[in-house]
Amino acid sequence: MLIGQDIAVLGAGVAGLAVSRALALRGAKVTVYEQAPEITEVGAGLQITPNGARVLKALGLDAVSKSVRSEGVRLMDGYMGREVLHLDFTVARPDDDFLLMHRADLIALLEDGAREAGVEIRLSHTVAEIHGDPDGVSLTFADGAGGRAEARHAVVIGADGLHSKLRPMLNGPAKPFFTGQTAWRATVPALGNEDPVAMVHMAAGRHVVSYPLRKGSLINIVAVEECEDWVEEGWHHTGDPAEMMRNFANFGPGVKALLSRVEEVSRWGLFRHPVALRWHSDRTALLGDAAHPTLPFLAQGANMALEDAWVLADCLGTLPLEQALPAYQAKRRSRVVRVIDAANANARNYHMSGAKRFLGHAALRLAGQIAPKQAVERFSWLYDHDVTKG
Repeated sequence: MLIGQDIAVLGAGVAGLAVSRALALRGAKVTVYEQAPEITEVGAGLQITPNGARVLKALGLDAVSKSVRSEGVRLMDGYMGREVLHLDFTVARPDDDFLLMHRADLIALLEDGAREAGVEIRLSHTVAEIHGDPDGVSLTFADGAGGRAEARHAVVIGADGLHSKLRPMLNGPAKPFFTGQTAWRATVPALGNEDPVAMVHMAAGRHVVSYPLRKGSLINIVAVEECEDWVEEGWHHTGDPAEMMRNFANFGPGVKALLSRVEEVSRWGLFRHPVALRWHSDRTALLGDAAHPTLPFLAQGANMALEDAWVLADCLGTLPLEQALPAYQAKRRSRVVRVIDAANANARNYHMSGAKRFLGHAALRLAGQIAPKQAVERFSWLYDHDVTKG
C-alpha cells in the first residue's frame, strides 16, 4: 500500500533515518527534512541490544562490523571497585547481538542506507508550521531554505525529538519535569586493555558508566549525579572536567583515573517527559523521542526508535492509512511505557545509599552466584521482543 505514497519525515536522527529507509524499501517516496545544515553527531556512544539489532539487520544494514560486540554488563561498587553483579551475555545469550556503537557511526550507517534506498534528504529546513487536511499535510519552513518555503505531502512523520514541532499539535504543550539528576558525557582514548563490557560503577546518589567504542580505540563515559536544580534541557552544554572530577572524587581509583583523562565534557539535565497520549492524527504520526523521550538508564533510547520505525513502516505498508496509524500506536505505546518504567527503576537502584545500598548489593551478589543466567534473563521481555516478525 506504499507504492508511490508521498511521505515526509521530520528529523534526520536515528528514528527519522531508520523509518525513511524502512518506508522507501516498501515503495514509498520519502523526503526527510532536517533543520541542521549537515548531518553530524557529537562524540557519544550507545548500546544496541538484540531487539534493536534485529531491526537493523532486517533493514539490510551491517551494524556489527561498525561496533564492539559487548560481552556483558558489570555492576560495580563505585567506592571499592568490587564487582556486585556480572550480566554475562556470552553465557546467557550467546547467539544475540549486543553492540557498543558510536552514535555518529549509527547515524552514518542509517543515512547511507536511506540514500541508497532512494530517500531524498533536505538539510537546513526548519519547520515553522504544519497544517493537515483530509487530502494531505502542508509544511511551511521558517526561512524558505533552498528557495522553497512550502511543501505538501500525503503523510508527515514527526521524528524531530524532544522539541518536536508536531507533538504539541497532537498533545498540547509539553510539561517535562527535572528528575533531580544531571549527566556528564565524554569520550577518551582507550588504553588498549579494556574489556568489551559496559561498566556501571554505583555510589550513593551517583554512578558512572563506561564502555569501549570503535574497535576499542575510544572509551565512552556517562557520569550521572543527583542535583538540586537545573534550568535548561539539552545534550550539548559545555561542562568543566575539573568540576566533574570534584563531584566524583569519592569514587575508587579506577574511576578517578578514567575521569582524569577527560579533556572535553558536555553536561545536561535529565528531564522526564510523559509518554504522549496521542501519537497520530489522520495523516501525521510521532516517532522515537518525539513520542516518548527515554532516560539513559536501560540503554533503550535508540532501540525504541528502531522498533518504532519498523512497526510504523510495517503498519503503513500493510493497512489502509485510517487503520495504520491507530494500529501503530496500539502496538507501541504499552511497550515503551514498560521500558521507560524499567529505566526509571534502574536510576533509583544505581543510586541507593546507606543500609538499603548494602542490602541491595548483597542480594545482587547472591543472585549472581546462585543463578547467574537469571540476572540477564529477567530482561528477556525486553531483548526477545522482535518487531520484524509482526
